[in-house]
Amino acid sequence: MSRTVERVADLLDERFFANPHAYYRHWREEGPVRQVHFGDGVARWLILGYEECRAALADPRLSKDIDGLEVAIARKYDGDWEGPRTHDGLRHMLNADPPTHTRLRKAVSQAFTARRVEALRPVIERAANDLLDAMAEHDEVDLLRAFAVPLPVTVICHLLDVDIEDHGTFREWTKALVGTLEPDADRAKAHDEMVAFLRKMLRRKRAEPGEDMLSALVNDADARLDEGELIGMALLLLVAGHETTVNLIGNGALALLRDRPRLDRLAADPTLIPGAVEEFLRYDGPVNMATLRFTREPITFGDTVIPAGELVLVALAAGNRDPLHFTDAYGFDPTADRAAHLGFGYGIHYCVGAPLARLEGRIAFTALLHRFPNIELAVDDSWLRWYSNPVIHGLKKLPVRLG
Repeated sequence: MSRTVERVADLLDERFFANPHAYYRHWREEGPVRQVHFGDGVARWLILGYEECRAALADPRLSKDIDGLEVAIARKYDGDWEGPRTHDGLRHMLNADPPTHTRLRKAVSQAFTARRVEALRPVIERAANDLLDAMAEHDEVDLLRAFAVPLPVTVICHLLDVDIEDHGTFREWTKALVGTLEPDADRAKAHDEMVAFLRKMLRRKRAEPGEDMLSALVNDADARLDEGELIGMALLLLVAGHETTVNLIGNGALALLRDRPRLDRLAADPTLIPGAVEEFLRYDGPVNMATLRFTREPITFGDTVIPAGELVLVALAAGNRDPLHFTDAYGFDPTADRAAHLGFGYGIHYCVGAPLARLEGRIAFTALLHRFPNIELAVDDSWLRWYSNPVIHGLKKLPVRLG
C-alpha cells in the first residue's frame, strides 16, 4: 500500500559531495526514495534506485517547465524566495517540457548526428596532441587544467565559433557557475557577463552567419527561437557541452590512477578504451543528479507517494551503482559490459551531446595513455577536493606525475 513519507530531510553538504556513493549505498538499503536538503531546510525528493531513476526520467508527470518550477520553488520557500531577475540563460531544452522541448531539441540535434560528430575527430585529435605536447615539458601537472578542461572547451568553442582568446574567460565563468551550491556575487557576475557575451555573439551571427551551430540556431526558421531561447540554448551548449566531458576525463583518470593494473591493461590494449569509457560513465560519472523537476500530480515510487508540487532530484550516480541492476555494482571493471548505465540520463532529456562526449573521451584516454603510460597520482587521495554541486560531479584539481 502506498504511503506519503514524512521524515527529517538529510543534509547534503561538502562531506556528501566528497563521496556521494557512500551515502547512496546506505540510503538505498532503506528504500529507493529519500528526502534531502542543501542546508536551506527545503526538502527535495531524491530518487535512488536504477529502475526508479529510469521511471522518473521518463515520466511526464515530473515536469521541467521553468515557469512551473519557479512556482514550485517559491511555494517551498513560503514565498520568501526571489527567483531570477529574468529568464536569461534559463529558457533551454533542459528547462522545458514537450512541445517546447521537442522544438528546441530538434534545433540542435542535427549537430550531433554520427556523421557530424565523426567529422570532428581530426579537431579533437589535434587538440589532444597539442595539449599532450605542452604537458610533456613538465614532470608534474594538474591533469584537469592541462588536459581535461581545455580539450572539450576547444571542441565546443569550435562548434560554436567562439574566438580562441575567449576560451580562458569562458572557463572562468563556467567554474563560477558550477562551483557552488549557494548563489553568490561571483556566480551572479559570471552569469551576467556570460549572457552579455552571448548577446554580442548572437548579434554577430545575425549580421555575419557562418557554418557554426549558433549561426544555425539564429537562422533556423522552423525552430523559431526567440531571444531568450537563443541565449538559454547557447549558454546550455557552452556550459553543458564541455563540463560533462571535463569530468568524464577527470573522474575516469582518477579511477585508473587508483587502480594501476587496470591502467596498465588499457595502456597496453587501447581497443579496450571504448568500453572503459562506458564504465567511467557508470562508475563515477560526470553527472551526479539530473537537473531539478517538480511533480504535477502525486507519483508513487515503490511504496512511497510523492505529493503534487514537490521538488524531485534523480540521482543518476546512485542508479548507476544499484546492485539490483548491475553485477558487482561497486566494483570498477573497464572490461565489463555496462552499456545500460544512466551516465547521460534517460528519456527525452537524454544528453543530446552524448556521441560527442564519448568520442572525446575515447580519443582523450587513447592519446593520454599512449603518451604517458606511467602516469601516477602526485598527491595523497585525501588531498583531493570535489565541487559542491548537485548536478556536476567533478574534481577541483588532479595533480599527476607524468613518469
